[in-house]
Amino acid sequence: MDHTNKPEHAAAGPAGPIPQDSTASTPSSASDPESDFDDNDSAYGDSIDGSDTTSIKSIITQYRYENGRRYHAYRDGAYWAPNDELHNDQQDIAHHLWLLTLDNKLYLAPITDPHNILDIGTGTGIWAIDMADAFPSAKVIGTDLSPIQPEWVPPNCIFEVDDALLPWTFPPASFDLVHIREMFGSVEDWDELYRQAYQALKPGGWLEAAEHSVTPVSDDGTVGPDHVYTRYGAVMNEMGRKRGKEFDIWSQVKECMERQGFVDVVEKRMKWPMNGWSSDPKMKDIGRWNALRVHQGIEGFALRLLTNIGGWSYTEVQALSGQVKAALKDKKIHGYLDVVVVYGRKPEFAV
Repeated sequence: MDHTNKPEHAAAGPAGPIPQDSTASTPSSASDPESDFDDNDSAYGDSIDGSDTTSIKSIITQYRYENGRRYHAYRDGAYWAPNDELHNDQQDIAHHLWLLTLDNKLYLAPITDPHNILDIGTGTGIWAIDMADAFPSAKVIGTDLSPIQPEWVPPNCIFEVDDALLPWTFPPASFDLVHIREMFGSVEDWDELYRQAYQALKPGGWLEAAEHSVTPVSDDGTVGPDHVYTRYGAVMNEMGRKRGKEFDIWSQVKECMERQGFVDVVEKRMKWPMNGWSSDPKMKDIGRWNALRVHQGIEGFALRLLTNIGGWSYTEVQALSGQVKAALKDKKIHGYLDVVVVYGRKPEFAV
């Protein structure tokens, strides 16, 4: 077995976006996120009636279990992370992190009075629920491979089990806003994904995409080539390439959207510190929540890919995860993740 990049077992180591008040509660994992690291039914749409629907529901909820973690069953293996409660809580922490990053805005695109909103890869559905609350006259649809969204949702919010990489079945020119967030490592053809979003949008509608890097870097050299952050990012990107589903798409989003015909494309680049090392109050807060997110999620981020694709053992993945968790506590290391939000408009007279 090739141990390249595996853990060293003996070593440590456009303007005018419209503000919205989110109705989501702060994740319950921590009041002080950086100091509270702890290791320790769904609504969805059906397009089939009768006994076929019952059979489909049964298949969808017969989840896969590997190394003590739960994964989606529909389109098994298409997505790389778990869908169990531990990972879902991490997703909700990430939602709070995005709100902190965007100054409590759910989106940056200059939409006004939307009637139909689509959230691709909705996960726990928290963004879609917040949007439904913010726009009670709009219909909000969230799609995902897993039916893990809550049962009690606003009446104008629905969830559907669907694979966004298959041909979309929504009528053309249906939506005012298509939202895609953190689909990295899950998409073989980003041009095709954005093409389908373009077709689904009404003329004048907006696509907004938010992604981040999986490779922490630093501006002062404290994250060097041998640091665990660097090794983790390198192996995750290697696994993504082997699957044909890149992780480091964040720097290519703007170009991909422009290739599909979007205009007025705006790219906003930001940073997520890996812990509370920054002296800037906002960045310090973002870093503390990011540290909590990574601490809680790191095993789920790495486990399936490294064991199934990379040939690692469970113990080796745990060793790498432990090194990342230890690094999160070191404020002398000024690591951060690159973050991007890109939004673009379908031309008014497009077909």
